Amino acid sequence: MSGFRFPVGRLPDEALLSGLATGDPELAVAFVRRFQHRVFGVAMTVIGDRQIAEDIAQQTFERAWRHAQIYDSRRGSVTTWLTTIAHNLAVDAVRARRTEPVAPEDLDALVGAVTETPERWALADEASSQLRAAVARLPRGQARALVMAGIYGMTAQQIADLEQIPLGTAKTRIRAAMAKLRTTLGSPNRGDHVQ
Repeated sequence: MSGFRFPVGRLPDEALLSGLATGDPELAVAFVRRFQHRVFGVAMTVIGDRQIAEDIAQQTFERAWRHAQIYDSRRGSVTTWLTTIAHNLAVDAVRARRTEPVAPEDLDALVGAVTETPERWALADEASSQLRAAVARLPRGQARALVMAGIYGMTAQQIADLEQIPLGTAKTRIRAAMAKLRTTLGSPNRGDHVQ
């Protein structure tokens, strides 16, 4: 590694990611060491189980290695990109483990807790901040329906049953929330649908 002007540990994040993509063992080790605590912390915050969080951290680095070539610095820092991967894997693991829907009284606490965690700092790019703010401005019933459908993957029927509201009301709340988010965030219609 005589081509480097300074120690590997002082290389920019993007250079380490490029080294990971090329399979350079020294740069790959430096990359993992730089981000391992942060990635594990995000996984642990979401999942709450040390063994599963370790597995998620390993999967995160494997995915980063496989997809390093598609990293785009215009969309966020390496840290944000990597912790987003960890967060998404952890959320998927939570969904896979969950056998019962979240109780309505617990949902309010979960929505509040998500805004004040280390994962918030890791995912604090402009888009996610705007999305959180837009969801917070929605009427409570619409926000709850949107979170249950979007984050917990519940169908409109499951939401109606859980909230003890008619199916049509659940669908209307989800659609109205999505329409308000599209207007607020200026996102194009992506053809979303409610089951």
